[in-house]
Amino acid sequence: MAKACVFCAIVAGDEPAHLVLDDDAAVAFLDVRPLFPGHVLLVPREHHETLTDLPPDQVEPLFARARALAGAVEEAMGAKGTFVAMNNRVSQSVPHLHVHVVPRTKGDGLRGFFWPRSRYDGDAQMVEAAARISAALAV
Repeated sequence: MAKACVFCAIVAGDEPAHLVLDDDAAVAFLDVRPLFPGHVLLVPREHHETLTDLPPDQVEPLFARARALAGAVEEAMGAKGTFVAMNNRVSQSVPHLHVHVVPRTKGDGLRGFFWPRSRYDGDAQMVEAAARISAALAV
């Protein structure tokens, strides 16, 4: 039997969480393993595993709430900014689409992304990558 989705249980009110937003489109709650206090997870009410699974008509409502949360987290936590991110499958600890909104302050120890950076072998590799992505968008 597949393990039940903990985020769906939070949305349904069957699992406890410290809610900061609960409306017809989404639910946001404090991450139980935060990068910093005030780290919020925003999830759509309906279960969708990744951003590409989210129906187009639900994209704007979700990101409007992510935008509002970014401002609210910054203000409420006395932060200088926020880090807003999501994983799709790789490094996604819960297979339910979720947006991280993390308060940031200069010198907080969080440096860039959480993985090592790499370089292109040259302009030709960049041109090829851009062309492949553009072609995939055109499908």
